[in-house]
Amino acid sequence: MDAGKYRILLVDDEADILAFIGYNLKKEGYIVYTASDGIEAIRQARKLLPHLIILDVMMPGMDGIETCHELKRIPELSRSIIAFLTARSEDYSQLAGFDAGGDDYIAKPIKPNLLVSRVKALLRRYRDSDVLVPIDGGGLRIDRDRYVIWRQDEKIELPRKEFELLDFLMSRPHKVFTRSEIFSGVWGNDVVVGDRTIDVHIRKLREKIGEKYIHTVKGVGYKYIPDPAD
Repeated sequence: MDAGKYRILLVDDEADILAFIGYNLKKEGYIVYTASDGIEAIRQARKLLPHLIILDVMMPGMDGIETCHELKRIPELSRSIIAFLTARSEDYSQLAGFDAGGDDYIAKPIKPNLLVSRVKALLRRYRDSDVLVPIDGGGLRIDRDRYVIWRQDEKIELPRKEFELLDFLMSRPHKVFTRSEIFSGVWGNDVVVGDRTIDVHIRKLREKIGEKYIHTVKGVGYKYIPDPAD
């Protein structure tokens, strides 16, 4: 991975956190910018079009959740990855972040080597703008280039991580993917995420594409059914 081609925007109201994370990412060769609040983050993001935004949840004024909502409304940032950074580990905080359109969730404090691994895993999933042929998955059609799902004539836009999860399941219809295979294929082997992360993303996918496409195999994992019975 050529770190020098990636722009990362760090957003946190604590200067020492910005300095710590910024130092470790710059040492790896990433181009790092910082903002101390949500308003500044939105202004900088419009100008810089970062590949990755690491966004603190707990900030005064406009918090990270609200900031993420605003960032997601900017068309030019549709390909930017957003990872929440927070000391809060409660499930509701993760759910709120995913509902806002966040792609990942990083709990602090975090060790430098783990931080770098998480960032590398996230950026490996940043797709260049090559034209990719849409995949026909039976009832759904997935356009990887535009990060769009089509259900017949209905266009469904998904947050990046939900899209990548569906893309992964659709890559081999009817195959039962174990939870470990999904973690490895979607989040990366060197990424540590909570046990409920997959379940949360599956729930959000089912809300958007319908309940019938993704089947739960109890005690094992999930599979995609391209032509489910009505």
